[in-house]
Amino acid sequence: MEKWPLGVFAGIDAGLGIPLDVAHELGVPTVHLHAPAKATRTAENAEKFITKLKELGITISAVFGGFEGESYADIPTVRRTIGLVPPESRAERTREMKEIADFSRLLGVDVVALHLGFVPHDRSDPLRAEVVEVTRGICDHCAANGQRLHLETGQETADTLLEFLEDTGRDNLFVNFDPANMILYGCGEPIEALRKVGTFVRSVHCKDATWSDRPGETWGAEVPLGEGDVGFENFLTTLKDIGYDGPLTIEREIPQDPVRQKEEIGRGIRLLRELKAKIL
Repeated sequence: MEKWPLGVFAGIDAGLGIPLDVAHELGVPTVHLHAPAKATRTAENAEKFITKLKELGITISAVFGGFEGESYADIPTVRRTIGLVPPESRAERTREMKEIADFSRLLGVDVVALHLGFVPHDRSDPLRAEVVEVTRGICDHCAANGQRLHLETGQETADTLLEFLEDTGRDNLFVNFDPANMILYGCGEPIEALRKVGTFVRSVHCKDATWSDRPGETWGAEVPLGEGDVGFENFLTTLKDIGYDGPLTIEREIPQDPVRQKEEIGRGIRLLRELKAKIL
């Protein structure tokens, strides 16, 4: 496989992400797929998806879990609703994440990923110990499937993430690095963070953003690739420095305006192609 194949975040019938047919029109060979709806995750449908992907010439490099009731409306809402941290929804979401891993195995995909949620930064917080334990359980389920689990960056600093990976202690637990999320959540300079966690980075989202005037309290703003504060030439150069050679997966979510979304992703693809030619 070529180094740094381009990709996009795509969906079938649930969550965010562009349709697979649009990904094909954009000419990318890989996608991160948002897990299909529960009713769709059947062996029969897995075969249909595999056939469609072969027809389109697209490979799924990771399947992302997402759950009913999650909301990214603002940072406090993310803290309350996202991932496996909220206690009231944790048991059901843990079961569903394992089901998503099993469906991903039917698709022949060996990487599953998710936003874990706001992990407490204090190692002595009992909630943190609960989240460590549930993450171990999912890692062990994935290991039995021959899969790895990737945690999306954003809601914690690089140092907190490294501590969490150490505490969890599973050799199939890695990082999906999203530089824009570091900015959006106010959790640290993305290039510095990437260098810190680089050993664990096995997938990335190419997304851009600008800083909030109150980092960590209010959202920054997501913007088209190359128009924000990430600095993608520096980002790709750093990926090269840490030895990352996997897909560059663009994530740009404007579901209310699919025409603009496709156009902006197209521009992002052209930018990444230019930077690849310059850096590799």
